[in-house]
Amino acid sequence: MRGTCRTYVNTSWSLVPKILVGCDGSALVIVLNEAGTFPANLGGNTGPGSRPKRTGTGFFNTIACRIYCAKTFLHLITGGIYYDSMGRIEGQRLIAQVTDEDEIKEMVNNGKATFYIGFDPTADSLHVGHFMALCLMKRLQMAGNRPIALLGGGTGMIGDPSGRTDMRQMMTKETIQHNIDCFKKQMSRFIDFSDGKALMVNNADWLLNLNYVDLLRDVGAHFSVNRMLTAECYKQRMERGLSFLEFNYMIMQSYDFYMLYQKYGCNMQFGGDDQWSNMLGGTELIRRKLGKDAYAMTITLLLNSEGKKMGKTQSGAVWLDPNKTSPFDFYQYWRNVDDADVIKCMRLLTFLPLEEIDEMAKWEGSELNKAKEILAYQLTELVHGEEEAKKAQEGARALFSGADTSHMPTTELSEEDFDEEGKIDLITLLVKAELVPSRSEGRRAIQQGGVSIDGEKLTDIYHTVEKDAFAGDGIVLKRGKKKFKKICVK
Repeated sequence: MRGTCRTYVNTSWSLVPKILVGCDGSALVIVLNEAGTFPANLGGNTGPGSRPKRTGTGFFNTIACRIYCAKTFLHLITGGIYYDSMGRIEGQRLIAQVTDEDEIKEMVNNGKATFYIGFDPTADSLHVGHFMALCLMKRLQMAGNRPIALLGGGTGMIGDPSGRTDMRQMMTKETIQHNIDCFKKQMSRFIDFSDGKALMVNNADWLLNLNYVDLLRDVGAHFSVNRMLTAECYKQRMERGLSFLEFNYMIMQSYDFYMLYQKYGCNMQFGGDDQWSNMLGGTELIRRKLGKDAYAMTITLLLNSEGKKMGKTQSGAVWLDPNKTSPFDFYQYWRNVDDADVIKCMRLLTFLPLEEIDEMAKWEGSELNKAKEILAYQLTELVHGEEEAKKAQEGARALFSGADTSHMPTTELSEEDFDEEGKIDLITLLVKAELVPSRSEGRRAIQQGGVSIDGEKLTDIYHTVEKDAFAGDGIVLKRGKKKFKKICVK
């Protein structure tokens, strides 16, 4: 980054340009007001009232003006939020709630934060729902802060009731440990754990050996049941029923923060917006037990333009494990996001320079397809590496251009899949290629005209394909506009 220069201008202010030089020789040109200071805080924890409050625009304005110092601005936290010439907020807000805005800003801007995000091992892979948290950890680490990835080997034995209408399925210790091992490998693609730059710890180390009576005396005394029942994570479960097991989750998560503060100097917790009550419990426990201040900040959920969670398809979650969601399918998911969501995802999830994203935000029509390709490639490279990203991109392009199909996702048939006449029916092909979940879905897709082989639409549910048709490079079976597989014979 040496010698680079970035300019952020708000032409609605009286302009007094200032050039600041970072420790690595990089420069930042910012425009201050006539007094030579940042414009007044336009929101956040200003004026009377108790904290915490929703973040306001002033927090982001100050963060967006931080010097690069060889790595990055802390616009990274906000997903690229800054002021345009009309003084409005542009970009997508990543931060939902904070406890102490000024203190958090000071620590994060100066690389003083040791923060943690918790991951309960409810499956054997992370998914797109974890993407926001992982990107935030990476961004803050790039800015000089130290992340702690807390794996929930202990809390996973209980199950987080947040956002649930029923109790989570109980997992064995062996399943939890297997899931943790899978998480570790995936997280290492995002976070640099070398030389103490980040930590990965397991709360089973302290939770599983707790004495119940000691916990009640030392920790339980600091929690009000009346106050706990006002938390959103519990209120939404009261009608359907909340087990005592799950009721303890807030105490466990609060105790995690307390232990991390003592063991590693962890002074900040980040998490999803639905974790707010649990996070406040941790800051309060630290204050009561240690007389120290700790801080919490929540990030918004990754939602599309319709307000629905991203990372879900008709066949389920989009996983980061290539064995659960192939790199090609992962690429295709992002390649097919709605036009209204592509720039938002670019700002929140990629590490491209803001200037490039701002230029892409001006694109319209067919140019947006190019932006989607860039988004899909960037995220696939981040999760699966450059080689797999290139294969996925080439495979997707081949579908529409008729070019080399060697990088397309492939299903292989065996001799046993064909009948005595050497044929296989179209519905069975759809099921084996995992383009439909069932034969009835396959029948419906054919009848609706959504199935084709090598570009030829097929509407006969009794259509069969002879074995010879799969010779050479095989066939390309397609369902709808976005789902396809190359099919060949072993």
